[in-house]
Amino acid sequence: MKTKIFVDGSEGTTGLRIHERFQNRQDLEILTISPELRKDEMERKRLINASDITFLCLPDAAAKEAVAMVENENVKIIDTSTAHRTDREWAYGFPELSKEYKTKIQKGKRISVPGCHATGFISLLYPLITKGILPGDYPVSSFSLTGYSGGGKKMIAEYEDANRLAEYNAPREYALNQQHKHLKEMKYITGLSREPLFSPIVADYYSGMLVSVPFYLDMLKGVSSPEFVQELLTEYYKNELFVQVMPFGAEADKHGFLSGNSCSGWDGLKIYVTGNKERIVLSAHFDNLGKGASGAAIQCLNLMLGCKEEEGLVL
Repeated sequence: MKTKIFVDGSEGTTGLRIHERFQNRQDLEILTISPELRKDEMERKRLINASDITFLCLPDAAAKEAVAMVENENVKIIDTSTAHRTDREWAYGFPELSKEYKTKIQKGKRISVPGCHATGFISLLYPLITKGILPGDYPVSSFSLTGYSGGGKKMIAEYEDANRLAEYNAPREYALNQQHKHLKEMKYITGLSREPLFSPIVADYYSGMLVSVPFYLDMLKGVSSPEFVQELLTEYYKNELFVQVMPFGAEADKHGFLSGNSCSGWDGLKIYVTGNKERIVLSAHFDNLGKGASGAAIQCLNLMLGCKEEEGLVL
């Protein structure tokens, strides 16, 4: 019997990509809503409760409203908004972090997909804090470079407008008030004592993300070299299909450059450790539309269904 899937919010960037990934899935039955009824509350409620699993690709407030529509206790929810990422009743959809995280996804009824910036940030810090290398009160700073698709349909239209302003040609820093919506989950999931200093940057390319975090080695416990950190991360993620820790010095293969769009169209995540015996930079490379959004949502679906974790994904 096929699993019935409904995508609430299928016209947005993430919803459209999730639908695209279903095209060759023979194990799923996709429940569709008529275009004229996309905002009809009763029709949405009917389809949510008729599904086995519903994806929510909605703004936060609308996602909470959709969850309140669930009357069928067997319905499972995968939410791509920020609404439930720090809610203890919801599983956080990052299975590579630990067996506990993966098990909660496999057995859960309510899954919250991580934010794109948060995905890169957490992939770098979580192992260090878990292993006691990074103190929870470390004054963490981070920057994150993203393609403009991360801003949704409106930003895509702005960047692809033939008459756009010249300022769109250059990278642009945003969330200058240090109130980015991913900060809460960055702190909550990693266990940091306070939110990091975070500088997101949008650039003139469609998709791909580069999240970097610098560290002073003498402020990390028991660490004497960047190679030590690379080996620790390699060991931590050694059995994970979706996370690749690159060899130390691998950036030389790219002539010393790391590009934000290098993983566009790919659903995994690569980690680089660069630097010297005094200072290092950890960098996570992935697609903001892949491991940073729809790819992660499909990975969670696969775990819930008990099929191959990479089913329908590009690795």
